[in-house]
Amino acid sequence: MACRGRNQLRIIAGRWRGSILPFPDAQGLRPTPDRVRETLFNWLQGVVIGARCLDLFSGSGALGLEALSRGAAEAILVEYNPLVAMALRGHLERLRVEHGQVVQANVLDYLCGISRPFDLVFLDPPFYQDWLSRCCPLLKEHGWLAPNAKIYLETEAELSPLPLPTNWELIRTRRTGQVGYHLARQEPHA
Repeated sequence: MACRGRNQLRIIAGRWRGSILPFPDAQGLRPTPDRVRETLFNWLQGVVIGARCLDLFSGSGALGLEALSRGAAEAILVEYNPLVAMALRGHLERLRVEHGQVVQANVLDYLCGISRPFDLVFLDPPFYQDWLSRCCPLLKEHGWLAPNAKIYLETEAELSPLPLPTNWELIRTRRTGQVGYHLARQEPHA
């Protein structure tokens, strides 16, 4: 296997398995590691195919692109940095993705806009900036979540407890090095 550079992402499974995608060097951008992504998508077996996905703080696109590669029906990748958003658009074009979209926006502004429900939300914000306590209520209150939606949260490992809304149930949690990763579900009819 060829060595990958620091600013490269490898799609680990699905239609584009093995594709290497470069991303710009941007402050705070840390792609979800392969090992964590593999665990996450094992957790999501039976959920991804046909799912509508929202990838907030998309960065390298590791989560949204992996979901699309594994059969998601749609993925919206929200990224604030214009250079990173442009690179993500280039990846969608290179991979000939017709059901993916990059939105360059501040995540809080985006979540306060016109919503539609998603089956799967990836929430991987910069660490140590209290983004989860600001984003999770907006996802719940503004109608971004379909019934039984799954929400992936990637955090600094020591964050505890997670600031989850009252009708979210934590169903999986793990820690690898300095990263905590968690899967929650919105309980239906709550």
